[in-house]
Amino acid sequence: AEFIGAAKERGIPVGPGRGSAAGSLVAYALRITELDPLRYNLLFERFLNPERVTLPDIDTDISDKRRDEVINYVVERYGRDRVAQIITFDRMKSRAAVRDVGRALNMSYGEVDRVAKLIPMHAHDITNAMELSADLKKLYEERPEVKRLLDIASHIEGLARHCSQHAAGVVISPEPLVEIVPIKRIGDNQLVTQFSMEPIERLGLVKMDFLGLRTLSMIEDTLANIAANGKEVPSLDNLPLDDAATYELLQEGDTMGVFQLESSGMVQLLKKLHPDCFEDLVAVLALYR
Repeated sequence: AEFIGAAKERGIPVGPGRGSAAGSLVAYALRITELDPLRYNLLFERFLNPERVTLPDIDTDISDKRRDEVINYVVERYGRDRVAQIITFDRMKSRAAVRDVGRALNMSYGEVDRVAKLIPMHAHDITNAMELSADLKKLYEERPEVKRLLDIASHIEGLARHCSQHAAGVVISPEPLVEIVPIKRIGDNQLVTQFSMEPIERLGLVKMDFLGLRTLSMIEDTLANIAANGKEVPSLDNLPLDDAATYELLQEGDTMGVFQLESSGMVQLLKKLHPDCFEDLVAVLALYR
């Protein structure tokens, strides 16, 4: 609530709420979300219930152009040594493992590529791929060099190949993070945990998701253009939810640039269901997800 309030004070666009946190009356009272869960009969239990073993997650949408401003505020507010982004590890997939091993074994590109392409995209691993692909299994059983290739590749698939930063996750700790988790420094001052998200959660550290949303930046630019042209800037908190012209556009599938409504599948669903009220939009989003 503290950093969301600070962002709003600085004129940084913040989303009204996303996901299960919108069902929390406390989140609404603290202005973390802008949706009244009582009015829309939202379920608090989706956010927090006795059977949940992990801390509830609150995703915060922020203008993608100004997301760094919010993170910098959090760093200054809570301490540079107590705030860090979260590392992610990109794992080696089956096809990539086969190609890497093939290069190491000095096998021809064409032969390795043929074997790799026989691995179904939906296979969990190389063993599962041979269960799904009769041609791959036949090569494995009849060609010793292919058997060697796949046996070695099966030992390295799933290993971390390289690391990057989580797209949104930020950890905030009550004490210096170096006393809890290993830390990596990137750039000038940015800290990144060397534990990924799952171990971070098991340690009980609080993870906040700062999601950079292009739609909010577009809205910010639109309001600035309205003001620059001497027109009255509308209040986003008081937009009517029953505007007939808006629903006509939605029914026609004219949703380019509209958050969560612009994919081809969603456009087709809108054309079929013809939403004409806010509750219809709620149902459309729930059905599509």
